[in-house]
Amino acid sequence: MLGDQVFTQDGRLYVKNDSRNKCNFAYLEKPQVRGDAGRLQIRARFTGRSALNVFGQCVGIGDAFDVIISATPRYKDGAISLADVTAAADGKTGYYIRRVCEALQSSLGRDFRYPLGDAFRGALEDPALQPKYPRTLRNFQVPEIRVTADAVVLVVDFQLTVK
Repeated sequence: MLGDQVFTQDGRLYVKNDSRNKCNFAYLEKPQVRGDAGRLQIRARFTGRSALNVFGQCVGIGDAFDVIISATPRYKDGAISLADVTAAADGKTGYYIRRVCEALQSSLGRDFRYPLGDAFRGALEDPALQPKYPRTLRNFQVPEIRVTADAVVLVVDFQLTVK
């Protein structure tokens, strides 16, 4: 479920540019998400290119390889973010791969945010579910997140006013 929520661009998560940029892009796809020793572990296929478009041809470097990302999920300011992120290639090495893993560690820790508060608000306040009973969500908090082998367990606390 987590993979479906995050890898939304044709089963991909673009971490640099998007599908319109043919010479300079990076994305993760085919995620396998599980827990490992209380941390979230994501195995995915990385594909990327860092090149210039020279007369219609991409000139530069690129690669595709399996990557293992490990992180601790945190809740802050209405969103799930990732802390203590590590990224490593699974069975392949090289200059480009090391640079990609360093960039993934940095960018996922800094930029990844899943708006959990907004998702809950949308689901619980949706007027289509019970149009005669308007609802308002307040004080949404996630005081605890645990990662087990097969689940991310969220302890949520909120107030729901039904009129």
